[in-house]
Amino acid sequence: MTKGLNSNHLKLIAIIAMTIDHIADLIYPCSSSEPFSILFHIIGRLTAPMMWFFICEGYYHTRNPKKYILRLFVFAVISHFAYCFAFGIDFVPLKTGIFNQTSVMYPLFVAVLVLWLQDTDTGMKDWLKKIIIFVLVWSAFPADWSCIAVLSITTMYRNRGNLKKQMMFMMIWVFLYSVVSFFFVNKVYGLIQPFVILVYPFLKHYNGERGKIKWTKWLFYIYYPVHLIIIGILRIFIYGNVPILF
Repeated sequence: MTKGLNSNHLKLIAIIAMTIDHIADLIYPCSSSEPFSILFHIIGRLTAPMMWFFICEGYYHTRNPKKYILRLFVFAVISHFAYCFAFGIDFVPLKTGIFNQTSVMYPLFVAVLVLWLQDTDTGMKDWLKKIIIFVLVWSAFPADWSCIAVLSITTMYRNRGNLKKQMMFMMIWVFLYSVVSFFFVNKVYGLIQPFVILVYPFLKHYNGERGKIKWTKWLFYIYYPVHLIIIGILRIFIYGNVPILF
């Protein structure tokens, strides 16, 4: 692997890994311990840390943070319904449980909103800002990747430019998520989470460039809900209208 992966390359890798991960959810529902299921989900661990990394980059480079936050919010709302439809989850959050009640897009939105609150003089009291940030972080608990996505992004952003530190703090949060998942959600799901570290050699070869194709910044936003809708259609066709996550 040569030192020359731009953001387009990495985002394409993230999309492919995510698709493989969700196909595994469809073929092997409820986090099966089948070898191919585990292999596909391990490949899928590349997606989340790449998303977190590029959220940090996106926030750093954006000329309009409020517009960036609004865009993430809109896609979080759209993706909520696509995610629930894909995996057979009730559209009303917390109706059927406290885990995986909405997509990872919500924590991404929360993370950027938290970064903006931390970096912006809003005129509110410091104690009030801290309470709001605390509530925002915990509001992501029922989402895919939970609060860990928010905490990983915020700590990765504060260590932007130092990939080793970014990976170190990310792994601390992911290990915590892995332990909680192992004991309270699903043992197989918990055991595969540390494989997010496989993203390191890919990010290490990131050259800091966007790539020649400019419209790809919209590719993930569009592909994410669309592919989930397709997964949902296939789920109903194969199994009927039943949930397929653990």
